Amino acid sequence: MYFDTHAHYDNPRFDLDRRELLQSLPEHGVTLVLNPGFDLPSSRTAIGLAEDYPHIYAAVGFHPHDSSKFREGDLERLETLTRHPKVMAVGEIGLDYHYDHSPRDIQRLRFREQMGLARKAGLPAIVHQREAAEDTLEILRDCKDVTGVVHCFSGSVETAKVVLDLGWYISFTGVITHKNARKSHEVIQYMPRERLMLETDAPYMAPEPFRRHRNSSLYMPQIAEAVAALWGITTEEAAAITMENGKRCFRIS
Repeated sequence: MYFDTHAHYDNPRFDLDRRELLQSLPEHGVTLVLNPGFDLPSSRTAIGLAEDYPHIYAAVGFHPHDSSKFREGDLERLETLTRHPKVMAVGEIGLDYHYDHSPRDIQRLRFREQMGLARKAGLPAIVHQREAAEDTLEILRDCKDVTGVVHCFSGSVETAKVVLDLGWYISFTGVITHKNARKSHEVIQYMPRERLMLETDAPYMAPEPFRRHRNSSLYMPQIAEAVAALWGITTEEAAAITMENGKRCFRIS
């Protein structure tokens, strides 16, 4: 059984077959999915999906790309959404200095504000980090009473060590099946098994041999298989370990 801890089923690429796909996931062994928001409308949509499907849960937040869309009162609106019983995290939040779709000072401000929201709501956070490791780690250190997961991890062992020492989880996508994923393989072999989670980041980041296709939770076995090979265990064991890690991180019984 698989827990896809990060998938964007509100994305338009699922408009034609969303219902059929989501209904079919449990019969393919995907029994839990967490769908994070990237702004206020997508956060509300994520909650709607969680209401419609018992195996789907939601997270609410503003992605760093959308930080400049944040308006007065939005933090209070997000706080209201965190009270929904199927909202399990604040996210997707963080920093992205690769695309810089929002000014960096605004990204940092919104990141800190939403970490404060996670603290107030008593929820873990889902953190996006791209080419902003130093500033991300600074904010994580400053918010030691908040934990969660750094998703779609692509950093070094040194960065992973800091994240783990702060009590956070790390999750990996289908990118670990790609030929140039040596750095991620080193992190997976280094880190303790009880702190690693799996995700698709659907519709992005499809694993081999589906790299040019739309990604979905149906490809979770390929990701688990890659982790299992690095750990020297079976795919089923990797799925079970990461399932329990995800449930522990997001407090799903």
